[in-house]
Amino acid sequence: MAHDASHSSPADRIARARIAARVAGLDALLITPGADLRYLTGYEALPLERLTCLAVPVEGEPFLVVPLLEQPAAEASPVGALDLEIVAWRETEDPYALLASRLPSGTKRIGLDNHMFAEKVLGFRSALPGVEQALAGGVLGELRMRKGAAEVAALLEAAQAIDKVHSAMEEWLRPGRTEREVGRDIADAIIASGHTRVDFVIVASGPNGASPHAEVSDRVIQPGEPVVVDIGGTMPSGYCSDSTRNYCVGRPPERYETLYEVLLHAQKEQCDAVAPGITAEQLDAVGRDLIAKAGYGDYFIHRTGHGIGLETHEEPYIVAGSPLPLEAGMAFSIEPGIYLPGEYGARIEDIAVCTEEGGERLNLTSRELRILAG
Repeated sequence: MAHDASHSSPADRIARARIAARVAGLDALLITPGADLRYLTGYEALPLERLTCLAVPVEGEPFLVVPLLEQPAAEASPVGALDLEIVAWRETEDPYALLASRLPSGTKRIGLDNHMFAEKVLGFRSALPGVEQALAGGVLGELRMRKGAAEVAALLEAAQAIDKVHSAMEEWLRPGRTEREVGRDIADAIIASGHTRVDFVIVASGPNGASPHAEVSDRVIQPGEPVVVDIGGTMPSGYCSDSTRNYCVGRPPERYETLYEVLLHAQKEQCDAVAPGITAEQLDAVGRDLIAKAGYGDYFIHRTGHGIGLETHEEPYIVAGSPLPLEAGMAFSIEPGIYLPGEYGARIEDIAVCTEEGGERLNLTSRELRILAG
């Protein structure tokens, strides 16, 4: 199934969101600043205490409520090119009541974006008494997880940019330097590679590598220690990168090399298994079963992967218990890991896209353990 034309413009996306909302039994979608608003309109609005909200009624025309002082920014954004009414509110007005008054009479059930601030959720609850609130994430997640050709191209560009950073790791990763020092250099390189924003930098040396989301610290990297480097950022397109590679300055412990070969085999097998029709839980099991068979099952402590697009983590999630069949256009990470508490860890992460023919890996730096000179 190709999804290219249907995702070609915000107007198409709003139309599809309206249809999906109707199918889900919602009367309107209310979307505040964040990835859902960017997806539907292209507008990267500031998440302020003042209400900015796109309303997409199932019956009637969509409209965007913005604070008066944000109206110029909204008009200068891609919203200006849409046939979308902008309703500006003044400081003395109640924006929740204003938006509620413009929804069709008979509105009984509204879908709110999943990341809406609690104060705004409660603001709508007060302004729309008796109206049931539901999450819009299921509706919009269904649309967002099926990427069109332009979106896949944007993810490929992001992957190539982050690959450049991994390719130059020996410039920064040396014994005697702290994780924080190395992380600062990597962050600069992420921007230099073409990203507009650094989203995260994990430089986890030695025992810190056993914590999947370790923060950089003042720990000094020692010779012969494995180091997990997981990095990502956001490109000018709004699409994200995310890739993990493993390094060692000098020879690692022999036991670590054995562990790494198991992990590498599992990750390669998972990447090769990507194809339309395989379910998320089946793909998870491909790597998990190999890791468990080698005796490391208790040390693979997270799901295989997450969807990626305008957010680093979005649908679909590649996890046990998910019967979702993969479809062409779905993009996600494949990142099995093995973590031995108090010793070290390893994780290999690529972004993959399901295609009509199978799967395509977007990150192409070597997945082997890279031994760097001291």
